Amino acid sequence: MAVYKRGYRRYQGPLTGRWARFMVLPRYAWRRLYQQRLVLMLTLLAMVWPVLCAGFVYLTNHVELLQGLDPDFRRFIQVDATFFSYFMYVQGGFAVFLAALAGPGLIAPDLANNTLPLYFSRSFSRWDYGLARLAVLVGMLSIVTWVPGLLLFGFQVALAGGWWFRMNWTLGAGMVAGFVLWLLVLSLVAMASSAYVKWRVVAAGVSLAFFFLLSGIAEMIDNVFRVTWGHVLDPAWAVNRVWCALLQVEAPEGPGATASATALGVMIVLLVLVIERKLRPVEVVS
Repeated sequence: MAVYKRGYRRYQGPLTGRWARFMVLPRYAWRRLYQQRLVLMLTLLAMVWPVLCAGFVYLTNHVELLQGLDPDFRRFIQVDATFFSYFMYVQGGFAVFLAALAGPGLIAPDLANNTLPLYFSRSFSRWDYGLARLAVLVGMLSIVTWVPGLLLFGFQVALAGGWWFRMNWTLGAGMVAGFVLWLLVLSLVAMASSAYVKWRVVAAGVSLAFFFLLSGIAEMIDNVFRVTWGHVLDPAWAVNRVWCALLQVEAPEGPGATASATALGVMIVLLVLVIERKLRPVEVVS
């Protein structure tokens, strides 16, 4: 049969599993990310605070080591909601800089080299691609956020006993939920920066500037109009307000957890739409 008589036929042969295809991008991206010295060094540095917190947990559960301390101070140092909130604040800060370092190299190279058509010509949709890139960042940031947090929680349960878990299991659940929300925001901001800025250094700066810019805008609105609802425009403040509600600790003055969660939800949807607009195999320029 002549070549010109052969029409296009979709591949009908065997395929690997959907999960195996999905994990191709994260597997190679993680390997490439941890070959970067800055990412590896910052990840190791982010582990210092969990180690110190583990030492604190050990001391609070061994009263004999605290005999010489003031009784009031001994009552003050205990593993409670305040302890986990401080842990989340520090690790959440490390996650911001890690996302800014790792995020710019995810999507920009594929757009610059026009490789998206190669991905989408296979059994790989735009949503698969976006979720795979999201999994890269969420997986990497999980190592320094909710994973060590759960280890600390489990360490405390092992030392304190089952009664402590029954009374405080909501702390572990709230910590994981709060971190997942923060990682989702950070990852989508980093992906959006990578999709629209080709230069890695500039994209990292844009990712960080996103939070500082919105924080400044929120502060300006509050000062000009003498209100407090402007805080919901600041993603860091809104996430902190949700964390306070999840851990049941004292919250800052301003909009409630419901309003903050709604603002974050709207922000997440907008970021997804921004990224989705860029993830196309072809672009028509008029």
